Formats: sequence, C-alpha cells, structure tokens
Amino acid sequence: MPPLLLAGLLYLGSGLGLGALLLARRLAGRRQHHPPGDTARVSRADLPWLAGAVFFGGMLGPALLMGGLAGTSGAAASLLLNLEGVFTALLAWIVFRENAERRVVLGMAAMVLGGVLLSWGPGGSVSLPHALLIVAACLCWGVDNNLTRQASAGDAMAIACCKGLCAGACNTGLALFLGAHWPSWTSVAACMAVGLLGYGLSLTLFVVALRTLGTARTGAYFSTGPFFGVLLSLALWPEVPSLFFWPAAALMAAGVWLHLGERHEHEHVHEALEHAHRHVHDEHHQHGHGPEWDGTEPHVHAHRHEAMVHRHPHYPDIHHRHAH
Repeated sequence: MPPLLLAGLLYLGSGLGLGALLLARRLAGRRQHHPPGDTARVSRADLPWLAGAVFFGGMLGPALLMGGLAGTSGAAASLLLNLEGVFTALLAWIVFRENAERRVVLGMAAMVLGGVLLSWGPGGSVSLPHALLIVAACLCWGVDNNLTRQASAGDAMAIACCKGLCAGACNTGLALFLGAHWPSWTSVAACMAVGLLGYGLSLTLFVVALRTLGTARTGAYFSTGPFFGVLLSLALWPEVPSLFFWPAAALMAAGVWLHLGERHEHEHVHEALEHAHRHVHDEHHQHGHGPEWDGTEPHVHAHRHEAMVHRHPHYPDIHHRHAH
C-alpha cells in the first residue's frame, strides 16, 4: 500500500472509530439522563489551536514523513523520529514558557537517549535531504503537541476524533489524487483498526495527559513508546534482545523515576478564569450549583475561578500556566 494512503487510512480509522465511540457515549448518556465521562465541549476559543494542530500534526507531518521515508532506511528513520519528544519539550519550555526543572530535563534526556539506543541500527542508509524531511516532520508534531495542549480542556475524545477525520480525509484524498489504487476492504479494515488503537485511543489519552501534566512531561512519557514496542515484539517473535535493549531499559526507567520523583512547589498566583472541564470540588473548584445538581462528581459545566494566591505541589496543568 502506498505510504501516504496508509497514513490516511490510519487517521481515518482513528476518526471514524472515535466517532462511533462518541455516538455510543452520547446514547448511553441519554439513557442515564446525564452525559458520562469527559464531555466538556471544545470551545470556540480552542478552534484556532485545534486547526493548527490538525494542519501541522495530521496533514503536514505525515506528508513530510512519507517523503523522508522514500530515501531513508527504517533504522535511520527510527533514530530521527526520537526528535519528536525533543522538539515537543523545547517548544514547551522556550515558546510556551512551561517550567523546566533539573529532574524533568534529565529525565527527558534519559528517556530520549533510551529511545535512540532501542532504534539504533548500524549500517542504515540515509540521504540528507530525506533525513531533513523526517526532522521537519518531528518539528511539526512538536508544534502539534503544544497547540493541542492549548485546547486540552475540551473533550479529549472529540479532539482526537476531529484530528483523525480531518487528517485522514486529507491524506487519503491526496493519495488517491496522486494515483494510488484503493486496496482490498480487508486491508482497509485492518489499517483502520490499527489506527483506532495507535492513533485514536492513544491520542485521546495523550490529550488527557496534556491537560494534567503539561506538554514537556507528557512528551517525555510518550518517548517510552519504543520500549513497549520492543517488549511486544519480543512477546510475538521471541528472540534474544539486542545488547542495546538493557541499557535502553535502564535509561528509560531512570527517566521515569526522575519524573515521578519531581516535586514542584512554590507560592503562585491564579488569575481569574472561566472555563469548562471535568472536575471535582477540590481546592481549585470551590463554587456553588443550582438546585438541579444531583451531587454527582466528577462533573462538567462552565465555572469561574476567582483570583487566589496559595502554595502546594503542582504540575503545569490547565490551572497552573503561570510564569516562573
């Protein structure tokens, strides 16, 4: 199957599969007389961020990657793809001013280096122009991750569905326009199933993580993906792991340990803010409700945060985007 058509079908599987899940969730909510789960709507203010994320991450990034793969070996491409996590963190720290502590930076470096070791393939051929296309694709996905974070208070599944449908329709249409032949329906179904798992559900969880952890930390945890890929590969096709597997595993474990041990605490200011997302009545959500509220938590509605100053451990989540 042509690479661009494959990319399009993977995204289409993501969008269509999540669309079916959203419909099922809505029907279930009607039967239960309340919408279950994460159902905060995507606001109009989020649409420009989401449009930019779809363009960079769903349309431009895959097209650049497919162009780069045409002249690059799989081993070399795997090494270069580790740059996505690097670009994601650098953009978060430099452009969007997300706080970067020593433990987080060291943990990020350890996990990325572990990914490099896992994907190391001696003798892989590489063409500089094609390699630059893959680097550009990683930069696009770094931009995508940071833009998606700005809209992450909305319904995570709806955001992932929108990205899948837009990117899938664009890439599939472009592939057919360039002369690709439609594959068998068995192949189409297989591609869409992989897309729903690897793109759709994965991205939904990724958006929730962006909301609660911030971009750099989410990108760092996402960099452990190659390790799980190797474990699955060894389970399906048992063989002796390469020499690089063990130091890579140690580096990734060290990186996760550094991140989990982070304790970021200082006095900070919360500006007055109004938004909607899934929440419980914790110290950041002290507001009243009308008589129609049945006491269910967590729940979703538009609410206002009054300005306040306090001190507690926190991540750069949607309530803690203050300067340092």
